Amino acid sequence: MGKLSKRTVDQATPQDADYFIWDDELPGFGLRVFTSGRRSYVVQYRAKGRTRRFTIGVHGVWTPETARREARVLLGRIAQGDNPAEQRELDHRAITVKELCERYMADAKAGLILGKKQRPKKASTIYTDEGRIKRHIVPLLGTRRVKDLTSADVTQFMRDIASGKTKADVKTRRRGRAIVRGGMGTGRRTVGFLGALLTYAREAGIIETNPAHGIRKAADQKRTRRLSEDEYRLLGKLLAKALADDQLRTSAKITRLLALTGCRRGEILNLTWSEVDTANSCLRLHDTKEGASVRPIGLPAVDMLEADRPREAVGPVFRGFLDGKPLVGFPKHWDKMFAKTPLADVTPHVLRHSFASIANDLGFTESTVAALLGHAQGSVTSRYIHAVDTSLIMAADTVAGYIQALLEGAQFQRRGYALDRASREMALSRHLGNPLPPVVSHLPEASAADQAPPASRPDALTL
Repeated sequence: MGKLSKRTVDQATPQDADYFIWDDELPGFGLRVFTSGRRSYVVQYRAKGRTRRFTIGVHGVWTPETARREARVLLGRIAQGDNPAEQRELDHRAITVKELCERYMADAKAGLILGKKQRPKKASTIYTDEGRIKRHIVPLLGTRRVKDLTSADVTQFMRDIASGKTKADVKTRRRGRAIVRGGMGTGRRTVGFLGALLTYAREAGIIETNPAHGIRKAADQKRTRRLSEDEYRLLGKLLAKALADDQLRTSAKITRLLALTGCRRGEILNLTWSEVDTANSCLRLHDTKEGASVRPIGLPAVDMLEADRPREAVGPVFRGFLDGKPLVGFPKHWDKMFAKTPLADVTPHVLRHSFASIANDLGFTESTVAALLGHAQGSVTSRYIHAVDTSLIMAADTVAGYIQALLEGAQFQRRGYALDRASREMALSRHLGNPLPPVVSHLPEASAADQAPPASRPDALTL
């Protein structure tokens, strides 16, 4: 046939079946003529023991000369081991980010995606993941092919969320509403989840590397808000007022228990009587952020729970309007209790942080505070809870008692337990069940102020 030229191509007419005209000067380069009359330039080669054919383009868009130059490039790549036909097939089959999200969520709901401590993701976590996918990932990256994502794309994705590109205010259910604001924190957390999605894609063989790895993210802004002693006293007054309101009474009790235990909001809202062990002064929580957790609680919390314990203690501790179901609408009740007050900016997590801060102020160690709060501390915390149960309960008594006194309006000057010798002697005496002999002091002679009656001393504790 000789060299494939424009005249040769123009003279090629359709027949009863498709046929090829091959170029003698460049082996593998040719023209395919379809029965419809359409003509396209192709390259034919062998790879992995199979004959493969790659279409360069349609005649008219491509000329014989431009198609020949492209064929030379392709044949050079093929000689070096490339397989352009297979690559194009993979490109056509490449999934989009939206399709990846659908696969991931299906596996997560089936319990195949593992979260903390290699346990299947919780329903609440899956719900949060779905929100991030629906509100941020799909709108910004849904149509992009996963294999085409780069680190620059991920960085721009984070910046778009931070700048509010995905902010929205939409109705979700009959009485539901989703307010999406974006911001740096949302961008950072969503990129973290996107990284998990892309790791899933890498493990499934969809991509070779994760473009979200190594992305520079803004540091977490640690929450430093805690209640002052005056704010605790104000909180006590507001809760007393809410207790007199039938609609807010249950939410006020929840808030008080949050303050006295340092528990997370969900742990108290979903608390059941089967998890309450007042005999051993603890909550045996079946499922928390860190898994099953034994949480020591102080006497004020024990007294509060025992006072509210029904004759048949089953189901949720704080019942809602539906029988057998926990209270719903707590966030709205919270707003009603604290709106237009100096505590309007306080959240349930602030109560948890304040509990930890009070415990630290009273001189308890980081390990003790972590055990009281149920923080993940690996095997150290587990051993600590089982080995020194009494010490933890005494710590819970001290912290909860101090907070309860503040809620009831007490004012006193606090000092660490290690420096309060009289309190230590009294506690030890009661613990051992017998009085202690007087302790001979080697300190300098007491001043007149030290010898004054307790009520008149400047450092006296008034509870």
